[in-house]
Amino acid sequence: MRSMQLLARLKARVRDLKSECIALYFAGRHPQTPWYAKLLVAAVVAYALSPIDLIPDFIPVLGLMDDLIILPLGIALAIRLVPSSVMAECRARARGGAMPGTPAGRIAAAVIIVIWTALLVWALLWAYDAFVSSAASG
Repeated sequence: MRSMQLLARLKARVRDLKSECIALYFAGRHPQTPWYAKLLVAAVVAYALSPIDLIPDFIPVLGLMDDLIILPLGIALAIRLVPSSVMAECRARARGGAMPGTPAGRIAAAVIIVIWTALLVWALLWAYDAFVSSAASG
């Protein structure tokens, strides 16, 4: 019984986060939103809507960290940077059923692929350097 209540609360929280992401999308396009807030809002919304995670979900424990910790913290910070009157207007618009398009998801996917590629290249260069150093000394 208690697990059903917890599951219901988690589902409600996920719905709230999705609604906040849509409201943030509208806030990022609002003319009264400061440029620095628009920048953070764009990053958070693009990451939330991206089909690719920075930390893949198949990695035990760490794979869910972005969904459970990083994304909600980014949303909370973005909401703090947007003026409250703008957020109220955008939340009402999001509750009204308006659904934005998601071209930002492709951009976020490209950015994440670039990050993973850079990390892979760095790891390969580090391994190569370690291999060459050990071969030269031994």
